[in-house]
Amino acid sequence: MHCAPMCGPFVLGQVSDRLARIPAARLCESARLSSALLLPYHLGRLSTYAALGMLAATSGDILASAAPLGMLPALLLLLGALLFLGHAAGRLVPRLRPLIPASDRAPAAWVRGIARLTSGIDRTRPLGGYLLGVALGFLPCGFLYAALAAAAAAGNAAGGALAMLAFGVGTVPSLLAVGIAGQAAGYAWRRGITAAAPVVMLLNAIILGVLAWQRFAALA
Repeated sequence: MHCAPMCGPFVLGQVSDRLARIPAARLCESARLSSALLLPYHLGRLSTYAALGMLAATSGDILASAAPLGMLPALLLLLGALLFLGHAAGRLVPRLRPLIPASDRAPAAWVRGIARLTSGIDRTRPLGGYLLGVALGFLPCGFLYAALAAAAAAGNAAGGALAMLAFGVGTVPSLLAVGIAGQAAGYAWRRGITAAAPVVMLLNAIILGVLAWQRFAALA
């Protein structure tokens, strides 16, 4: 619901590059579908998310041992809930958007650095697609921050990696749809997505909030 409009252009650009390199005599529906799947790119993103989850959970575990009464995991879950709640509120009440931090905007230097890293990648080849996914996995995203906050409360590196893998897998279907059906998919589903997105975000906020409350209650 969030990835299609934000990351869809990266997918469409790769699909266009791949299709442009297929000879007209070999251009068929199966070739179009194989070009649109971009599996190496998605595997690259998942690799980055898993690594970030491991790092977040390891850091959270180290800090939790020093935090008063082990409150850090509960606070991290609460932070994830608040981030999801903020996104939901911004969609339900547009007037609140200026009050919500723009967590999807990266510093210009960060964007230029990623652009330089990816400029020489041949994204039409599997290895190039994988490396592009690895690099673009570091782009800022409010939902990524919320997922990392929850993953940091996992308590161990394996749990953090699995949590972020689950998050990454959840982002794949909408991007696959954009790659296969093009930007028209986003336009066709926009009304349904606009209605459903705040509800899904609120559910995420509630789940993380309940988990945070359980952690706080266990410390009481």
